[in-house]
Amino acid sequence: MKCPYCGHLDNKVIDSRLNKDATITRRRRSCLSCDQRFTTYERLEVMFPMLVKKDGRREIWDRQKMVIGLEKACEKRPVSCDDIDSFVDDIEKKLQDFGSKEVPAEVVGEWVIEELPKLDEVAYVRFASVYRQFKDVNEFMDELKVLLDSRDEQAAEEKY
Repeated sequence: MKCPYCGHLDNKVIDSRLNKDATITRRRRSCLSCDQRFTTYERLEVMFPMLVKKDGRREIWDRQKMVIGLEKACEKRPVSCDDIDSFVDDIEKKLQDFGSKEVPAEVVGEWVIEELPKLDEVAYVRFASVYRQFKDVNEFMDELKVLLDSRDEQAAEEKY
């Protein structure tokens, strides 16, 4: 690890800790040349499958692209950045568990559509209107009916 202060390559690790999810290792280091201390973060590099778009193009998974889309859907809603990050983490876990080198983008879109109502129903409607490309108000209303019906079913299950 190169010292950010003097550029020397020799240093020693003073302290190591895992984050709460045990996915990132935080290390405090001390440069053996200038004695300055600095922190590094180590994260396992995960290879995600390629996304296969409707037109057959293949695209590398881009976490930031999904975060931006969800931030737009959740704009002016009581959804924190941490909630969005956690949501995308869950999608990435599904991608890792998919067990293939390629995954249709529609599959990922359906995962989002399935889980987004739990995060925020208004964000779900916003996302669905773009994702499903509604052509008229009737298609939009049909999607709202599905959402309301599933909410009613959940309420009925919680009663019993």
